[in-house]
Amino acid sequence: VELKKEKDLIENKLFHSFDLVGKSPSIMKVKKIIEKLSTSESRVLISGPTGTGKELVARKIHKNSSRSKEPFVIINAALLKEKTYEKELFGEEFDNGKISYGVLDRSNNGTLLLDEISEIPLEIQSHILRVLIDQKYRRVNGKDYNRANIRIIASSSKNLNEMIKLGEFREDLYHRLNVVPIELPSLVNRYEDIPLLITYFKKKIAEINNLKEANIEPDNQLFYDYEWPGNIRELRNMIERVTILGSS
Repeated sequence: VELKKEKDLIENKLFHSFDLVGKSPSIMKVKKIIEKLSTSESRVLISGPTGTGKELVARKIHKNSSRSKEPFVIINAALLKEKTYEKELFGEEFDNGKISYGVLDRSNNGTLLLDEISEIPLEIQSHILRVLIDQKYRRVNGKDYNRANIRIIASSSKNLNEMIKLGEFREDLYHRLNVVPIELPSLVNRYEDIPLLITYFKKKIAEINNLKEANIEPDNQLFYDYEWPGNIRELRNMIERVTILGSS
């Protein structure tokens, strides 16, 4: 488990090289919330369309917290198979004494991001709710409980309130997670940030890849006529592609 924790710490440091860029009212509001959360252990629910930077916001919250030197662990619910949820979350103990550590083990004392929590089955949602209430968990086939000293952040690109109405998400879990809500806007709703984002990504991507900055003009009208369905992630990928292909 220590090797996995070290890997999480290294990945977290690399990801922190990116900043939350923008001066639009919606992004300034998000920055203020992150700043206020630095002295809090409150649970956070980050919502917004795919590609708007939910993971980045979660990492910034962790970095500004008292847990910053501890692991930041992500479990992407959308990528897991239903049969493996319990083992991935809680870990597993075997008759020979061996332990397969889950994300709760790896994130103990740190922060756990439940990414795309809307994808977690109802049965597993009840297990997560119990962890939040009791602050302890037991591995699959385990006999003893382990203390869960974990800051939980959840994210979703789906409307959880609508899912609650349809009976697809537990309302009691929603209220446990949604202590501090953060809503991230789509890029089409913060076009004033596009010049800052382009300038920032041009420089950052060139530095990371040890290449010259891409020849992209931030005031090109094409950037503002396009709706960016993939949001900031799509913009960043486009700049990275031009940077790399333009270097040859």
